[in-house]
Amino acid sequence: MTTRLGGRPVLAALLVFLAAPWAPAQTERPGNWADRAASEYETMSNVTYRTASNKELHVDLYLPPRTAPVPAVIVIHGGGWVEGNKEDALVGHLPYLALGYAVVNVQYRLARTALAPAAVEDCRCALAWVIAHAGEYKLDPKRLIVTGASAGGHLALTTGMLPVNSEFDRGCSSPGEYRWIGGKDPSEPKVAAIINWYGITDVAAMLGGPDARGYAIEWFGSMTDRMELARRVSPINMVRPGLAPILTIHGDADKLVPYTDATRLHAALTKAGSPNELLTIPGGGHGDWPAEQTDRSWNAVRAFLAKYGLLSGP
Repeated sequence: MTTRLGGRPVLAALLVFLAAPWAPAQTERPGNWADRAASEYETMSNVTYRTASNKELHVDLYLPPRTAPVPAVIVIHGGGWVEGNKEDALVGHLPYLALGYAVVNVQYRLARTALAPAAVEDCRCALAWVIAHAGEYKLDPKRLIVTGASAGGHLALTTGMLPVNSEFDRGCSSPGEYRWIGGKDPSEPKVAAIINWYGITDVAAMLGGPDARGYAIEWFGSMTDRMELARRVSPINMVRPGLAPILTIHGDADKLVPYTDATRLHAALTKAGSPNELLTIPGGGHGDWPAEQTDRSWNAVRAFLAKYGLLSGP
């Protein structure tokens, strides 16, 4: 269940994107950006954002030229919570970089290191770390979006949908002196938008019944309270008014993550009055889409960011 963000469809979409301008606000061809990216962008690999399970967890940062704070996208890889790595999502960063975004690429603990809810905790701590270090890297904390595909989509949703001071934030590092002399919560993480590529929204349904999936069962192992915990880490149970805008993109023939996870989330968010959009890929599987459908998806992403004032030109 490896994310397809770095696969052939995205490469095709990227080539189309770089071939010609797409928005009136853009004043130069994106191809010029691609020519200069290696010399103009700053890359910082394997920066530690927390230590858990005796393991240092890292982010990679891809930073555009900036004299003022820039928007940033936090990218979370897929792999069913049991496999994958942050490098898998590398090519999927390029459309965001071409839009002038900084990219923060997140590593988190897989099931072989720590069972659920470790991955949820790690990604929440990564968000808190980005907010705490936004000034250092000239990132705009009011223009942070979070994205991922498959299990990464689930983690993007939980990262952006969990309430302030969630129970899953308690292991994140406390700021400064509060670690020793106070009880202040480490941060109040909040994102400006969530882009969910075919992510799991009802984790509990994957532990038994017709939607059961081995990767989900493996993520919880033999814990006795797995169903109760699965409900607590299910985005479908986090829906409420006032959430950041959410764009979900999902193929209606997906066999790895049921398409109903997308439609149920869309219906629940709409009922709650929380801004959201659902783009359905007809006949689309688990990210294995024809190039024209991938182009359509990325056009929807850019339109979504523009709609909420989160577009940044190169």
